[in-house]
Amino acid sequence: PDKKWSERPLATLVFTNNTETVSADELKEYLKKDFANYQIPENYKFIDEVPKTSVGKFDKKEIRRLYAEGKL
Repeated sequence: PDKKWSERPLATLVFTNNTETVSADELKEYLKKDFANYQIPENYKFIDEVPKTSVGKFDKKEIRRLYAEGKL
C-alpha cells in the first residue's frame, strides 16, 4: 500500500548462492537506467525462497500476506 500511489511494488529477492550480496541502494541505482522513478520499488526484502503455488507459480498472495503480517 502507498498513500500517494495507492500501491507500490515490493521487490523480494533470492540470491542464487550465499556469496552474492547487493544492497537496496545498489539495486535502485541499477534500475534507474531503465525505469521511471515511480516504478522503482522503495522496499526490498531478501528472502531464502519465493513462496509458490501448487502449480509452481510465484504465490503473490502469500507474499502480500507475509508482508502485511510483518514477516518480510
